[in-house]
Amino acid sequence: MKKALVIIDMQNDFIDGSLANPDAKAVIPAIVQRIREFDGAVFATRDTHATDYLQSPEGKHLPVEHCIKDTDGWQIQRDILAALQQKNATILDKPTFGYLGWGVLAYVDEVELVGTCTDICVVSNALILKAMFPALTVKVNAALCAGTSKANHDAALQTMRMCQVEVI
Repeated sequence: MKKALVIIDMQNDFIDGSLANPDAKAVIPAIVQRIREFDGAVFATRDTHATDYLQSPEGKHLPVEHCIKDTDGWQIQRDILAALQQKNATILDKPTFGYLGWGVLAYVDEVELVGTCTDICVVSNALILKAMFPALTVKVNAALCAGTSKANHDAALQTMRMCQVEVI
């Protein structure tokens, strides 16, 4: 069985930057461990916005500049990045919540997602993967995800379960 691990948006702005989340900071060591022990292909997404983010449709709904390309906040957290580099991971830049270039996973049987935010980017990518590859086993490791709140995290996990994503 061919497996892939996808780390969603574990970037500085979501950890201790403009959209700081203590839950995202708390899962860093466990994500690093998961990357190191994973036997399969490893990918990471990087939320990527331009300097005109506040004028974009997303920026009008979430008026907080974050993950502006080439800034420190856009960078993947250093410990996670080091683990990704050791695994020769592929980093994918995405301009919004969900990434539409998941054709890179067409050869896998199972994908596991971890990262932030459970209720925005993790759920978006899990559902895109299920829609693109209905036979693909999509898993979300709940203990290695961080939502914008506990209630939103739990609601996203429930939504994913209802859409045949395995929550582990």
